[in-house]
Amino acid sequence: MRLAFAGTPEFARVALAALHAAGFDIALVLTQPDRPSGRGQQLQPSAVKAWSVAQGLAVIQPHGLRLDGRYATDAHTARAALQSVQPDVMVVAAYGLILPEWTLALPRLGCLNIHASLLPRWRGAAPIHRAIEAGDARTGITVMQMDSGLDTGPMLLAEPMDIADGDTTGSLHDRLALLGGRLIVEALKLAACGGLHATAQPIDGVTYAKKVDKAEAAVEWHLDADTIARRIRAFNPAPGAVARLRGEVVKLWHAQALPAAQPAVKPGTVTGASAAGISVACGTGAVMLTELQRPGGKRLNAAQFLQGQSLQIGEQFDLGTA
Repeated sequence: MRLAFAGTPEFARVALAALHAAGFDIALVLTQPDRPSGRGQQLQPSAVKAWSVAQGLAVIQPHGLRLDGRYATDAHTARAALQSVQPDVMVVAAYGLILPEWTLALPRLGCLNIHASLLPRWRGAAPIHRAIEAGDARTGITVMQMDSGLDTGPMLLAEPMDIADGDTTGSLHDRLALLGGRLIVEALKLAACGGLHATAQPIDGVTYAKKVDKAEAAVEWHLDADTIARRIRAFNPAPGAVARLRGEVVKLWHAQALPAAQPAVKPGTVTGASAAGISVACGTGAVMLTELQRPGGKRLNAAQFLQGQSLQIGEQFDLGTA
C-alpha cells in the first residue's frame, strides 16, 4: 500500500514513525511551512518535517491547498506532487490545513484521519485540552474516513483511554499519540485485506473542541476549585495558565483541588504555603499549586518556588494576563 501523509506536530510524527516502522511505502509527506520559534524567532521545521528529512522521505510544505485560494500556486504544485506518486491512501494527523474535495478524492482509498477523541465527542481543533478541561473520565483515538465536514466522517477504528486525575494535556497527548500510531497501522493492515468497515457517527453526543485562545490562560479565581485545577492541567504545556503575583505574571503548571472547606477569604488569596504546595482560595473551595514558574525562570515545584520567594498567608494572586 502506497501512502501519502499529512501532519505537522509531534502527535503526527509519532504516527508517521509507526507507519514507517511497519514497513509502509510512504511516498510523500505534507506538512506546514517552517515557522519562527524561540527568542531569536528563527525558522524551525515541524516535528514531522525534521523526522521525515532525517529518514530521506520526500516532503512538501504548501501554505494552502485550495486551488482557487490565496495560495493557489502552492495548491496546484501539491496536487501535481500527489498525482505523481499516486497514493492508495492519505493518512492525516493534526495537519493544520483544511483538505478540499480534490485531496479527499485523489487517493484510491480516500483520506484517513487520526483524531484524538472518541467521536462524536470533541470534534475540532483541541480535543485533548477540552477533554481534560471538562473533567472527562476517558477519551481515546478514532480513525475515521474523512469527508468535507469537520470531523464528521464515518468511524473505522476506535479505542478508549482513561484520563488520570493528574493528567495534563502533555501527558495525555503522549499516550494518545502512541495509541494513534498503533491504531492507524492496524487500520491500514485491515484495509489492505478488505477487513476495514465504516460506521456512521452517532447523531447524539456531538461536542466541539474549539481552538485554545491564549486569553483563556488567565486564571479566574472566582470559579470553583475543580474547574480551576482542570484548566491549569488542560493548558499545560500550552498556552500555560497565568496569574499575577506581586506585579509579575506567574505561570501555573500543575494544581489539584483541595477537599478542604471553603476559606472565608477573597478568591485568589494564599491560604497556605509549604513544600507540598501553595493553597489558594477559589470561588468555591481551594486549589493547591504544585508547579509554578516566575518570568524568565524555570518551572519549579512548590518547595523550590518558595525558596526564592516566600509567601505570606493572605497575599493575593490577581487575575492573570495571558
